[in-house]
Amino acid sequence: MATYKIAVMGGDGTGPEVTVEAVKVMDAAAAKFGFKVDKTDFDFGGERYMRTGETLPDCGVEEFRQFDSILLGAIGHPDVAPGILEKGILLKARFELDQYINLRPVKLFPGVDCPLKGKTPEDIDYVVVRENTGDAYTGTGGFTLKGTPNEVAVQSSVYNRFQVDRALKYAFEYAQKHGKKARGVGKENTLGLVGKTNVLTFIYDLWERAFNEMGDAEYKDIRRDYYHVDATCMWMVKSPEWFDVLVTGNMFGDIITDLGAMTQGGMGIAAGGNINPEGVSMFEPIGGSAPKYTGKGVINPLAAVCAMAMMLDNLGEEKAAKKIEDVVKVVTGTKLKSLAAGQMGYSTSEVGDMVAQLVAD
Repeated sequence: MATYKIAVMGGDGTGPEVTVEAVKVMDAAAAKFGFKVDKTDFDFGGERYMRTGETLPDCGVEEFRQFDSILLGAIGHPDVAPGILEKGILLKARFELDQYINLRPVKLFPGVDCPLKGKTPEDIDYVVVRENTGDAYTGTGGFTLKGTPNEVAVQSSVYNRFQVDRALKYAFEYAQKHGKKARGVGKENTLGLVGKTNVLTFIYDLWERAFNEMGDAEYKDIRRDYYHVDATCMWMVKSPEWFDVLVTGNMFGDIITDLGAMTQGGMGIAAGGNINPEGVSMFEPIGGSAPKYTGKGVINPLAAVCAMAMMLDNLGEEKAAKKIEDVVKVVTGTKLKSLAAGQMGYSTSEVGDMVAQLVAD
């Protein structure tokens, strides 16, 4: 029987509340599908920072290396200035653990209100593979004459071929395994590169050349498309059914995945993974810490549950992951009045209980 060592980091605000429910469902899936989870809790977040002055220390990163995966609730505290926790915990974990893929499914679940007129779950079902360690997020740049009328700020987008190639390889292989044809809902598996080759003629020239060279050499079974990022945003709203798997750089990926989350019904159902295919990955709901709802028991835990299902899939427990996703579809389609906090018709823990019971059945 497989045993997985899972680091659990509830974090801030409602993060611990939704993480408890995700763990509840994970335990039910483990019992149902015959694996074990060895869980260890970590308190990195705003409260610890205000108490000790530390975010994610180097020793914490080294501890994380000993785990098979990390389940995160949320980072962000109203009493801590923006950027401190995000850079000190989230970005540090991503960079130090080399979680070079950010995987963001964009999936409309049954019964979920969609802001796009006439679109159904069959129309909104694609995935964005975002490169997660390069681009403008590397911190390359700085200020000259800061605080003067002649101040200059430079923040450079930086990529090397190694970073681009490994992200593309992951995306091609994901398209082979999880594309529409592989799922039986389309005629071919398609990988679309999202860039801006008409303006960013260095960065996305590199991406496009690597994309086509790799596709020609190793992935001739995958159809390749190219989309400018601005056109991508338009078609994500107008015709999301066009998309299958998208791959892009860090900055564009950051933007289009939030747009995608809104088209699938909002942050309350969106989940993502920060993945190192050769190391330790971290999975989280996208909705943030929602501090105004802390302790009220009204927050929707389904994004955290979906993030945990992504984690299980990444660990190889594909049957358990599919079962959880199928149960979430039942819950959104037939049980909940809304995904909004306080409007579900159930408390946070009641939703977790419901999902866990249906997984166990």
